[in-house]
Amino acid sequence: MTHIAYRLNHLKWSGLAGGAVFLIATFAAMAFGSPAAFVSYLWAYLFWFGLSLGCLNVSMIHHLTSGAWGTVTRRFFEAGYMTLPVMTLLFVPILFGLHSVYPWADPHKLADDHVLKQKAAYENGPMFLLRAIVFFAIWVELAVLLRKWSLQEDRADNAIPAIKARTLSGPGIAIVPLTATFAFVDWVMSLEGSWFSTIFAIILLASGILTSLAFGTIWLRCFQSEIPFAGVVTEKQFLDMGNLLLTFVMFWTYVAFSQLLVSYSGNQPSEISWYLHRIGGSWKWLILFIAAFQFFVPFMILLFRPVKQKSTSLAGVAVLIFFVSTLQIFWTVTPTFYPHGITIHWTDFAAWLGIGGIWMSLFAASLKQHPLLVQKVVWSETAIGTRHES
Repeated sequence: MTHIAYRLNHLKWSGLAGGAVFLIATFAAMAFGSPAAFVSYLWAYLFWFGLSLGCLNVSMIHHLTSGAWGTVTRRFFEAGYMTLPVMTLLFVPILFGLHSVYPWADPHKLADDHVLKQKAAYENGPMFLLRAIVFFAIWVELAVLLRKWSLQEDRADNAIPAIKARTLSGPGIAIVPLTATFAFVDWVMSLEGSWFSTIFAIILLASGILTSLAFGTIWLRCFQSEIPFAGVVTEKQFLDMGNLLLTFVMFWTYVAFSQLLVSYSGNQPSEISWYLHRIGGSWKWLILFIAAFQFFVPFMILLFRPVKQKSTSLAGVAVLIFFVSTLQIFWTVTPTFYPHGITIHWTDFAAWLGIGGIWMSLFAASLKQHPLLVQKVVWSETAIGTRHES
């Protein structure tokens, strides 16, 4: 067993064991009727789901652009989005806590809120479930097809699998954000019945892509000196990953600030209520921390080319982005329930570690099944203009 295989095997079983223990603890809290457990599970699920969907988006970007950065990171992103079938199952506990987290699912709140009554034909349990089934079916089908064709490239003596993946990624890069917009309206925006934003889903999508790029960078750094990466991974690939990180750091900041600016300028109760919950009390210190360490610090560091070319320094920035993204999702969801200040329950840690442990176990298992590097990348001259084999 190679060193990489040993590490992946260890991650697979330790992640599964640890994740199962923490998930059981979270489910036990849910069974005893703890509303905090459902809130914790929701935000933790959204983080890990966002990472899965972000990996799918990044993979489709690579199929469309064929950048050199993707030839050494493709298997990481594929293993990430192949967690989607199990993430579909892990969505089920949220259904049992609808009345605990969503105002439209609480009969008492629904009866007293005129806005919720107007939305009742769309926001209700059966429609919520039906839309989720449709969304997951689309995402899983895209993931399975792209993974199948990517693996077929290793064995094919022509460009057909690559062309299929490229052809599907074109509409896929539009379909995933569109369906995710409706999903995030259901799962996150409807937490506050009277609030709306036309850019909110884009913020979450950008966050997921940024997190997945950071995740791929971390793994590339971990394996760069191991076979089969040794001698293949160069400064150029890390530079490319650094440029992508910088791009999405700026894009995430742009869309997040745009939403804040529009809400602040409009100064409408239906628009500013969401922010009032998130900048009051101790929450303001958390958002300042997020702004500093998910934008200002990474932005300033990633402006320097030598930092992006050096794998250790770039991985350090990626680790920072990854964990601050966790806080960003926490800040996005939990102030709805604790508007007076930061409130942390033990279930916040248990749910994040539980889902994360299962996610990492699935990631390691998928990564271990096939060669870590693309064995043969074939591009047709008509589709891409070059032919390269590695």
